[in-house]
Amino acid sequence: MGVQHLRVPIRPLLALLVSLGLMSPDTAQAQSDIWNEVTHHYADSDGVGIHYVSAGQGPLVVFIHGFPDFWYTWRHQMDGLKDRFHVVAMDQRGYNRSDHPEGVEAYDMRLLVRDVAAVIRDTGEQSATIIGHDWGGAVAWQFAFALPQMTDRLVILNLPHPRGLAREMSTNTAQRENSAYARAFQQGSPDDPDILFGGPMTPATLASWVRDDDARARYIEAFGRSDFAAMLNYYKRNYPALPPEGAPPVLPETPRLAMPVLMFHGLADTALNSDALNNTWDWIDSDLTLVTVPGAGHFVQQDAADLVTTTLRRWLRARN
Repeated sequence: MGVQHLRVPIRPLLALLVSLGLMSPDTAQAQSDIWNEVTHHYADSDGVGIHYVSAGQGPLVVFIHGFPDFWYTWRHQMDGLKDRFHVVAMDQRGYNRSDHPEGVEAYDMRLLVRDVAAVIRDTGEQSATIIGHDWGGAVAWQFAFALPQMTDRLVILNLPHPRGLAREMSTNTAQRENSAYARAFQQGSPDDPDILFGGPMTPATLASWVRDDDARARYIEAFGRSDFAAMLNYYKRNYPALPPEGAPPVLPETPRLAMPVLMFHGLADTALNSDALNNTWDWIDSDLTLVTVPGAGHFVQQDAADLVTTTLRRWLRARN
């Protein structure tokens, strides 16, 4: 007779251990984290290994992180959706357990889009809901433009439509000033002592924005596996050029999107002004839902985790 494996649901078990006084509530919370529930996979994107984690069953939802981040930024949303959806969160190339190809050209937007397509195909699906934040939002916009047949729905967090961002970069003095950090990234090196907002680029400084102590430790570990030059290459290869001050805005040509779009924007974001959200509805042919969150900063998926998760869940269920 072979060995049989008993799979016990972890959360009821942890609740029992807490009730019996055999485990503290804090320890139980840490143990019940999505970190311990995901499975790990690698997609082949033209020879570049893209690491992603997976949980749940149902319609596919793919999460794409930004800078400086990794798949774990989506822990709250994955936890809130995994009972009805197949949730997948990827490490973008250069980050954590994904490959770190050398050279600025290896981080061209077309390759970043292909990485997402590779992850979708690796799951056995042909399309997904695409969710992106920051650079992940930039990739998500471009993925929807280039591969609408693979984009069931589009969700963007704190990254305005490329046309809105280009307009504000031309006409909005505050947005031009707020983009100074990106110019420094374009021109600098990870070895520069003041490259990261006046300080050095280390795993600890890159993780300094993470409020939860346990999560920050995981971030520091993930950034220790990451390539800092690769992080800057996203900016060197893809960040839009700064138009001459006072010049009329030149908006990029972008396809009109036919899939439903949901956008979240933390209004306390100091990098991306909310003014760039204006007129997004003019560039989308399907329904657009815009959620602005006062008091939440750039990392709205963590700053307002409950609001983002519950809103996202309702929005997705209404469209399935």
